[in-house]
Amino acid sequence: MKVGHFAIAIDGPAASGKSTLARELAQRLGLVMVNSGAMYRAVTWQVMQAGVDPENPAAVAEALEHMVLDCGVDGLDSTLTINGVDPGEALRSSEVNAHVSQVSAVPEVRRKLVELQRSYLDHSDVVMEGRDIGTAVFPETPYKIYVDADPAVRQERRCAAGEVDSVSDRDRRDSQRQTDPLRVADGARVLDNSGHTVESAVEEALVILREQGLEIPLLEP
Repeated sequence: MKVGHFAIAIDGPAASGKSTLARELAQRLGLVMVNSGAMYRAVTWQVMQAGVDPENPAAVAEALEHMVLDCGVDGLDSTLTINGVDPGEALRSSEVNAHVSQVSAVPEVRRKLVELQRSYLDHSDVVMEGRDIGTAVFPETPYKIYVDADPAVRQERRCAAGEVDSVSDRDRRDSQRQTDPLRVADGARVLDNSGHTVESAVEEALVILREQGLEIPLLEP
């Protein structure tokens, strides 16, 4: 972790509510919010745009060599373009959903994106959410929360968002990949988000962060 800026790591499985929690925390704390999953989705989208088989790791790694990912900041929001294009809502397409786990498991993809994710600390304090933020991206940060929820609750949330993939299948792929698998990071506190509202989850997260030593002033909600 770079001196001068810090990261709050928010990890967890699909549909646990980690993205919403990270976004709300960033707003409350006045920090930049980074959705690392969007970066993996962008690479997956570009792989498919290029006609590359997303289940062929060697082909994905080769395609990555021809991608230009530009990560930036606009106010408290992170920005991302790939080969000069903002994929926008295409990142949530069913095709991307079906293949993002396979593309994310390619070691070359993870190494490249972890490097880009770490680069945010060159200029900003961040709340970053994903599946390996506390384990691989910022293992030295003291601020780590693992957001979880009952699988039935997560599946219901997934369906409500119009996504039909199975959270249990996604969990299995994410936790069994060879490079940076999904797990609770050392020093992370688990936040069970099964029965929380957005506001109550944020309040619990703030309690956890204070107990982990966070001392920056909070903005009014």
